[in-house]
Amino acid sequence: MAEGLRPFRLRGRGGPQKFGVAAGSLRGLLRKGCRLLQVPLAGSRLCLYEDGTELTESYFRALPPQTELVLLGPGESWRGCASDIEQFLAAFSSQRDAVVEAARKLLSDERAPRRQKLLADLIHNLSENILAEERGDDEKWFEARDAYKGIIDLMSDKLKSVKYNGCYFDRREEEAARLCTTEGWFSCQGPFDRDDCPCKHSINPYSNRESRILFSTWNLDHIIEKKRAVVPELAEAVKTRDGREVNWEYFYQLLFTVHNLKLVHIACHKKTNHNLSCDKTKIYRKGKQNHKIS
Repeated sequence: MAEGLRPFRLRGRGGPQKFGVAAGSLRGLLRKGCRLLQVPLAGSRLCLYEDGTELTESYFRALPPQTELVLLGPGESWRGCASDIEQFLAAFSSQRDAVVEAARKLLSDERAPRRQKLLADLIHNLSENILAEERGDDEKWFEARDAYKGIIDLMSDKLKSVKYNGCYFDRREEEAARLCTTEGWFSCQGPFDRDDCPCKHSINPYSNRESRILFSTWNLDHIIEKKRAVVPELAEAVKTRDGREVNWEYFYQLLFTVHNLKLVHIACHKKTNHNLSCDKTKIYRKGKQNHKIS
């Protein structure tokens, strides 16, 4: 009885593109791979992408489905992930853009978390002029850095002027107290927007001691996320401002004030991507204004 087909991910020695190939034997997989990648069958062999171990029929039968393999033609060798790095380094000095593109192709089909991070870091580093030490080496990078630092300094001065929002949480508590006084309760605003959550959590934290203890299980959550949305948007605004003035006070409001916060019951606080972004109409100022710190 013929063995059942099992799927594998196959690539050649010279490129990052991967193909799905199913076979029930090592010989069958080798024949299919050679036809697909147009490599002569005579002298060809298969090995593990991870460490370059050459396959035998018995070893092949023990492999799990979707194992990543490399097809080697006559005279070719593969030493695992290090071979990819060697190719990158060989092309780096004269073909940096090509290396970045090859790394992006690898990353698009990569599943192992550690290799994903290595490839992402490599793409980031090659995309930047990391050897630039003087302004003349990379004028645009230094201009963006200076602009970003100027915005950070303005935010820092603003925070100092309000004593680093020492009453930040007290003001939120005062708001809760005001609502409790008028309505007798405080409702959960939900995980992703300002509407009441489906669970309809509500509490009057000042009604008794038990309620005050329970209120400690509620969280303050940013509506537009700081790390996933606000900070990246600010950095992008500085890089692409093209003569426009970044509205730093809008970003300050999102990062350091209660305007971008909501109260969420711990059971509804889903720490996943909120898929909310900054208001594109507020990223840049419409006209020149003085930066008076109040």
